[in-house]
Parts: sequence; C-alpha cells; structure tokens
Amino acid sequence: MTIAVKTYSGYKADERPETIQFKDRSTRVLEILDQWYSPGSQYFKVRAEDLYIYLLKHDIGQDTWTLEYLEKSGCDN
Repeated sequence: MTIAVKTYSGYKADERPETIQFKDRSTRVLEILDQWYSPGSQYFKVRAEDLYIYLLKHDIGQDTWTLEYLEKSGCDN
C-alpha cells in the first residue's frame, strides 16, 4: 500500500520517518526499532504513537513509500 511519510532530513534526505499518513490515519513515529538497506530501497521498522509497529519501505529511485507490514505492538509507552 502506497502511503505518505513526512521525514526528517539532516545529514541526508529522508534520513528517517517522522509521521506516517494513509487512509484517514496520521500517526507520529516514536521509535526506530530497526532499519536496513537493499538495492534501491531503505526499510524502517518503527513504533508509532498509535501503538502499532509499522514496516515501511522507501523506494529511493521512485521516492515512494509503501506500508509492508502492520501489527499492534501491545506496548503502552
């Protein structure tokens, strides 16, 4: 699913996601749990303020973001 992601750009563009937006949802990223690269893509596993864990994929060449996976975290902080 293609989504909109507001990112922090510091040392480089789209350094990390800050806000995730899709459908009627908008949520702030609280914590980067993991991140990794594959050829042409960057992945972020994040915990958001809505208590969901998101796996986000950034296609660097197309500059598009997709939601790859979503789960309820069960964490209250």
